[in-house]
Amino acid sequence: MPEITRALRLGAIFAATCAGLACANGDRARAVGGPAVPLPTPLARPAFTLLATDGKPFDFAARTKGKLTFLLFGYTHCPDVCPVHVANIAAAMQSLTFEERARSTLVFITTDPARDSIAVLRRWLASFDSTFVGLTGSVEDISRLAASLQVAPAMFGVPNADKSYEVGHGAQVIVWQPDDTARFIYPFGVRQKEWVEALPRLIGRAPTLLQRIKGES
Repeated sequence: MPEITRALRLGAIFAATCAGLACANGDRARAVGGPAVPLPTPLARPAFTLLATDGKPFDFAARTKGKLTFLLFGYTHCPDVCPVHVANIAAAMQSLTFEERARSTLVFITTDPARDSIAVLRRWLASFDSTFVGLTGSVEDISRLAASLQVAPAMFGVPNADKSYEVGHGAQVIVWQPDDTARFIYPFGVRQKEWVEALPRLIGRAPTLLQRIKGES
């Protein structure tokens, strides 16, 4: 099995395992809408620091405390998983109120720091939403962080003639709610309308009529 495929499947296996272990929590998943996968054990907001695209250290626990926070690992040259996830979440966030949007954020951690300079990372994220946070660091630090969050490690493909290469990585989005606890992950394949349906419940309220209509369209 190619290394890239194996890495992506590790993420899928993790999601499936969580689903299997959390069958009894199905009502909890349905309560937030969409294909949420309940974590077997709730995950407290982690404390770690990486370099942000403004060139300054970003203390994740302190800077995202009390916010609805979406965390995912990926890279800017990713052909599908990363741009689809980020674009769908960015679009769905438009359905939140101004106050709710101010209490929500997305943090994207690159698995390809060699190519994803802070300038490249900032430009890529800004194409979706200028407020999204991009973080980078050493491959070793990022790998340790991913392992601590039970995210599949990055696996680097063999470079092509033009020196391009693929990076396999975990495809799930971990979601911390405003109480600083993550109870769900969302696998690749979540549609925009499913995010629209889930967001208000994740942030702590029932969806508005407009959001329910958007979720059904």
